Amino acid sequence: MPSSSSVQQARESLGKRLREIRKDSGLTARELASRAGWHESKCSRIENGRTPPSDDDLRAYTLHCAASDQTADLIATARNIDGSYVEWRRMERSGLRRAQESVIPLWERTRHFRAYSSWLIPGPFQTPTYIRALLTSIRDRRALPDDLEAAVGVRVDKQRVLYESARRFAVVLEESTLRHVIGGPETMAGQLGHLLSLATLPNVSLGVIPLSTDRTALWPVEDFWVFDDSQVNIELVSAFLTITQPHEVGMYVRTFAALADSAVYGARARTLITSAIDSLG
Repeated sequence: MPSSSSVQQARESLGKRLREIRKDSGLTARELASRAGWHESKCSRIENGRTPPSDDDLRAYTLHCAASDQTADLIATARNIDGSYVEWRRMERSGLRRAQESVIPLWERTRHFRAYSSWLIPGPFQTPTYIRALLTSIRDRRALPDDLEAAVGVRVDKQRVLYESARRFAVVLEESTLRHVIGGPETMAGQLGHLLSLATLPNVSLGVIPLSTDRTALWPVEDFWVFDDSQVNIELVSAFLTITQPHEVGMYVRTFAALADSAVYGARARTLITSAIDSLG
């Protein structure tokens, strides 16, 4: 569950947005409540973040304020508040397996996966030994219950989606990702070799942004996943962030496209991966 402070801040932010929509329409809170058939205090409670608005409440706001073009985005924002910010310590309090299982429904319904990473090989492309090294580090750093092997098993099993031709994967890595050693040289060499193999799959597009790329127009961004065009997931230091607001998802889709345009593919990408393997000695 999200922290109470983050939820309240999000509700207040949504309330401020609704207040601006109402004021732009020229309606007072009392006039809007009257037109919507509400108690006259309801607008105030929603706009101050004290009462979470229902989907019907948001439809009424946009209908009577002549802002129906914002309805879908507002509904997505409201639905996302309670589940958008999940602290790791809450998700993982019973161990790592739960966190691995939590995304299975999302993976099963997604057909187009896009991922950008600046330091880590993305989950579906990880070898079991690479996964084990990562999860061991997380378990020890966060002092979690030891269900390591169960968590590794869940993550490996999820990778079956890679081999289902109906799903497409587009992954963009910074070249530095190939150089960050996880689990020691032997584990990393195996991981990079596995990456070369997966890049040959017909439903996989693997791009690498060389270290030599001119970054003038390409500002650093956080690592992220885009699932179809409906959801973005970001792993923060303290929490797991889910974005579903259409305009925000769109920003990540456009950012991914810009990053993908800066990457190299095919033989040039394989050369960078092979060079990283050779550097392990």
